[in-house]
Amino acid sequence: MTIRVVVADDQELVRSGLALILDVQPDIEVVAEVGDGAEAVEAVRRHGADVALLDIRMPRMDGIEACRAISADGTQGPHSPHSPHSPHRACRIVMLTTFDSDEYVYEALHAGASGFLLKDVRRDDLVHAVRVVARGDSLLAPSVARRLVEQYTRPAAARARRPDPRLDVLTGRERETLLLLARGLSNAEIAAELVVSDHTVKTHVGNVLAKLGLRSRIQAVICAYETGLISAGDAPPGAAGPPGGGASRPGSSPASARD
Repeated sequence: MTIRVVVADDQELVRSGLALILDVQPDIEVVAEVGDGAEAVEAVRRHGADVALLDIRMPRMDGIEACRAISADGTQGPHSPHSPHSPHRACRIVMLTTFDSDEYVYEALHAGASGFLLKDVRRDDLVHAVRVVARGDSLLAPSVARRLVEQYTRPAAARARRPDPRLDVLTGRERETLLLLARGLSNAEIAAELVVSDHTVKTHVGNVLAKLGLRSRIQAVICAYETGLISAGDAPPGAAGPPGGGASRPGSSPASARD
């Protein structure tokens, strides 16, 4: 299946370069290059895009607002005559920016982004990121993953854990699923741990996202840390830590949260 991509950046040279890198891939097609967030939202709806690559700082509507709008739609553009995909397939979003401040990272992830990369990302990592999020996984630049680890490790050691009412809507098995997801386990690994089928795990994950009003696995991991369901010390040896699969070595490839 061809991955249909919208590239949004207010600098023409940057977006053309990104489009050139992606368009030469046999499984990726750049269906639109746009210069602001409002145009990005319209392009996603019109072309039925699978992935939107958004800069953060853009005129008229910035990347984070565009991310919110695309995520709120929850579907690809159903009116596109060119899209062979189901109109119920959600467009996945990768934020690509020069800025990795905490404010941008947290806003983007809470807005529904599935990935967050810096513009100094390697060509191969950019292509990999598009493929990863298109199949439903999540991905963070190593520096972003480290910042999230620090963010969720510091308060966890300083406060006593207490039940969060947000988790009351989950069944016991759904809480177990969220806990294992937050520890970095894939669906197959969660299935083995709970002794259930992969299909059952997918159902549990879908229920967790729906009940908690979340849009992605990364948001689910963040929620698990925010509610105190898990802290940094809970992750078993070798398992991924907080959002994005834990800290990565400087210069290493982006970390992904597996499906």
